[in-house]
Amino acid sequence: MKTGFELLDDAFLNKGTAFTESERKKLGLEGLLPPCVEDIETQAQRIYRQMERKTSLIEKRRFLMEVFNFNRTLFFHVFSEHLVELMPIVYDPVIAESIEQYSEQFINPQYAAFLSIDHPESIETSLKQAAGDRKIRLIVVTDAEGILGIGDWGTNGVDISVGKLMVYTAAAGIDPQTVLPVVLDCGSNRESLLKDPFYLGNRHKRIYGDHYYDFVNRFVETAENLFPDLYLHFEDFGRSNAATILKKYQKTYPVFNDDCQGTGIITLAGILGAMKINREKLTNHTYMCFGAGTAGAGIADRIFREMVAQGLSEKEARNHFYMVDKQGLLFDDMDDLTPEQKPFARARSEFDNPEKLNNLTAAVMAVRPTILVGTSTAPKTFTKEIVKAMASWCDHPIIFPLSNPTELAEATAEDIIKWSDGRAMVATGIPAEPVEYNGVTYIIGQANNALIYPGLGLGSIAVNASLLTDEMISSAAHSLSEFLEINVKGAAVLPPVSKLTQFSETVANAVAECAVKQGLNRVQTNDVKKAVKSVIWKPVYRNY
Repeated sequence: MKTGFELLDDAFLNKGTAFTESERKKLGLEGLLPPCVEDIETQAQRIYRQMERKTSLIEKRRFLMEVFNFNRTLFFHVFSEHLVELMPIVYDPVIAESIEQYSEQFINPQYAAFLSIDHPESIETSLKQAAGDRKIRLIVVTDAEGILGIGDWGTNGVDISVGKLMVYTAAAGIDPQTVLPVVLDCGSNRESLLKDPFYLGNRHKRIYGDHYYDFVNRFVETAENLFPDLYLHFEDFGRSNAATILKKYQKTYPVFNDDCQGTGIITLAGILGAMKINREKLTNHTYMCFGAGTAGAGIADRIFREMVAQGLSEKEARNHFYMVDKQGLLFDDMDDLTPEQKPFARARSEFDNPEKLNNLTAAVMAVRPTILVGTSTAPKTFTKEIVKAMASWCDHPIIFPLSNPTELAEATAEDIIKWSDGRAMVATGIPAEPVEYNGVTYIIGQANNALIYPGLGLGSIAVNASLLTDEMISSAAHSLSEFLEINVKGAAVLPPVSKLTQFSETVANAVAECAVKQGLNRVQTNDVKKAVKSVIWKPVYRNY
């Protein structure tokens, strides 16, 4: 057991002023703390009061990160008590600003592993040193090429791994001692970073090709060997690599890519929510996505798989999908399509004037979609003209502007509600206030991956699943519908973040149950719910 200042410097063990008098005597802390002994509730009140005095959201986040750096239990106690308020501060959208300023503001490595493509021989040593004597069950790893809506941020992107793991713990009770944030520094193509004297990452262009894939493979194989019970989460990889990496490992290890899969799961959950509220069938809808990158293609694939699961053949299901990017509707004769885009590209022969379908408005008018999902990061592109048009051929158009942060959203929820005369089903990628229109309060669901991925990971970890399958993912999406208020006018298509811990456990139960049915559980159990509860960590102090 650590003692004295060494104990106070251990964020996983530190209790600060909550160490009792007997613990202080036993652990060499006498005289190292103020004499008053406090409980965690009093400490949390002090922390929250100090945070409230900060004048900007980024200052609030920096202060909370100071707490995180010296006392994990206290941090998560505060975070859990004020989950709705603090989620956008601790994670998205404020984390984007934190990432941009990471090198300039650097103070603490936060138990992360920084792996350099220039030194692949150091991967094993680095992971061992970062983990110490902790048993790692969950890694969030990024190469930071596609951070949120802000792009390539090199080593600064480690903040996204740290932030994602915070949500895993706050939402699903993943023990913070069992997690490890990792960044794969493969260089950066952002000139402003490479020229910044304070930038902490590799000062060269981003490396691609075989050298890059060999580095990623060495990391994956090493991590899986060191941590045999590992659930591996890939985060914010670039569009040219994300799906390739997921496909390489998803049949071998329990891996998850939040951009390829997470956004797709939560978007599917929102669409299923709209179906339940309106008592409609998904297979009767026409789907269009605007933004054909990793997230857009991943969402389309997830909705496509659900249509097949609901009885359509693959050929029939494909006919319901259209993909639009900056150059307009994607056609199958384009020579720059990614493997993920090709299945959803259309034949030019389907249209009388395909050459004119070079923008979103033209594509919408030609296709007449009933579902429109935006992952384009092109602000204000879901125009009044588009929304009114969709409302003219569909009683309840489903319109999800999912791009974030706020300034990159395709439209606001308020505009969509008003332009559709209150008939559109809306979910946004960022938190949105309720919309008052014609005497009805419309609650806007947030298509926040945090509604899904914590429970997905918890369920997999609880039974130590050997793989994460499509069936487990589909079970997660369907499990959220039981939290919807389907008979209330203006009800949200997704449950509120305020119930995050509650439905994370529900998601976990569904995922674990599916894993057991598929024979993928490496922990034997006759009671899935009990297995899930047994691994949920609570932010309470241990007695020494």
